[in-house]
Amino acid sequence: MSAPDVPPPAPESAVPEFGPYAPGPEHSGFPVEQIDTSRPHPARMYDYYLGGWDNYEVDRVAAERVIEVHPQVRLSARANRAFLHRAVRELARGGVRQILDIGTGIPTSPNTHEVAREIAPDTRVVYVDNDPIVATHAGARLTNTADTGFVLGDVRDPKAILHHPTVRELIDFDRPVAVLLVAVLHFVRDDEDPAALVAALAEELPAGSHLVLSHATGEPYEAYEGGRTDEVARAGVEDVYKSATATLNLRSRAGIEPLFGPFALLDPGVVRVPLWRPDGPVPGPEELNNTIFYAGVGRKD
Repeated sequence: MSAPDVPPPAPESAVPEFGPYAPGPEHSGFPVEQIDTSRPHPARMYDYYLGGWDNYEVDRVAAERVIEVHPQVRLSARANRAFLHRAVRELARGGVRQILDIGTGIPTSPNTHEVAREIAPDTRVVYVDNDPIVATHAGARLTNTADTGFVLGDVRDPKAILHHPTVRELIDFDRPVAVLLVAVLHFVRDDEDPAALVAALAEELPAGSHLVLSHATGEPYEAYEGGRTDEVARAGVEDVYKSATATLNLRSRAGIEPLFGPFALLDPGVVRVPLWRPDGPVPGPEELNNTIFYAGVGRKD
């Protein structure tokens, strides 16, 4: 599957500063003691999967360990990013003009506000992430245009996000809001109750608001006869994230659907990311089996 709206990874020759002993990207203007480079961070690993440059050696080593046991992870990351773009375009066409992008990760153009404003230039977007490095990049790449903001916050504290001054300044909670939780909730443990976190977000959103959600899974694609559960690969991937700043909690579709809570699922429901309203050829079962994300969009009535 190709994802034309996501750039391919940069060739080795284009990123010589990322050699084995390179120090990683500079982040001037942010207190270095607040940036944990001793452990891999999921946002920076995801940036590496997407071919980005904003990661450290510890992130690249961990990401390569994941690629070793699951070589298709880069394909999955790009398919997930392409889903985000399609969902944002759909909502913009449907009249949504406010977006709260929680767990946005390292900015990878085109970003949410860029995609939405292709259709609706007046869209307001607030980005949220818990990684100070993301905050640094957001200041340089996301918030230098009107009607965009960034909040350093954690999905595990939804009230703090919703009542942050930047959010309250840019988002009118009397009008529909789209909340994006793209590749986020699989970093929330069961005992942290991800469904309750979504419910807390939904509680303060008006009717007509939407939830855009994608989530990693370890189960095989059900329509693929050659599918394999591959417990060894799953365990290997989860093991890598045990040393990261957030653990990976893979869930089945049956475990992901309830996360939508009060948001009624739009067609086609919760499906593998390439199958959510594709704008190109639909990939075959083997490729779907190697795509580790489910996704869906729900609406609060």
